[in-house]
Amino acid sequence: MIKLIASDMDGTLLDDDSRVPEETFELIHALHERGVRFVASSGRRYETLRWFFGPVADEMDYVASLGTQVYADGRLLDREVFSTLSVQRLFETTQMFDCIHLALYDATHTYLLNDQSSYLRELDKDLPNAERVFDPPSPDVSIIKAAVCCELPEQIMDMAYVLERELSDWFTFLPSGSRWIDVVPRHVNKATGLEQVLRYWGIDRSEVVAFGDSMNDYAMLRYVGHPYVMENARYAVRQIGQRVIGRNSDHAVQRAMREILEGL
Repeated sequence: MIKLIASDMDGTLLDDDSRVPEETFELIHALHERGVRFVASSGRRYETLRWFFGPVADEMDYVASLGTQVYADGRLLDREVFSTLSVQRLFETTQMFDCIHLALYDATHTYLLNDQSSYLRELDKDLPNAERVFDPPSPDVSIIKAAVCCELPEQIMDMAYVLERELSDWFTFLPSGSRWIDVVPRHVNKATGLEQVLRYWGIDRSEVVAFGDSMNDYAMLRYVGHPYVMENARYAVRQIGQRVIGRNSDHAVQRAMREILEGL
């Protein structure tokens, strides 16, 4: 029996206009009434996710900022903060290459380590409250998320490789979209965040369905008992899916959620 559903946002749950389809709220509420938890698992920050799911925000759980913010039943289960030294190392390394630009995030602001014109807004990289800075913020600022914008799409895999080569003791680098590379502390990802939610509720991972489409979903999809992947997913992600369900533009996740609800 399925007891929890976790879903990525962009390219998965959201439509092509980056909106939550209206039927999603009714499905989350109905599943909640039947004892099935829904988890939004995303690179977006916690407060942003709550805004997306306004009508049912208190009836669901969150693995936000790629696993650095974890909430269940309205309670903070974990918050991973980047160390000051690791941020400094990341900044110094990105400065070696002219085609990549670092963005750092705390709970409410974005700190851009280059001119704002260097950053292309893409899906969840909306850069809220962006502020140009010339050095990383002081240690009293809690950095919970980082991302690197690559202005040359054809070089994104090369840049992800060199960043991993230079900083693999500190971070994992995950290409996201055509121009962004997500940065997460080593051993933190959507799977580690989801594991904490499952521990809180006493749910086994064999009782979980997860939906995803990109490389930052890979760990989560490998972790759960039932990995459902999008038709528009990256090739490697489609290879590890138990089932390919269709495209986000066709509301494939919502159809699968309704199937689960009707099968309870």
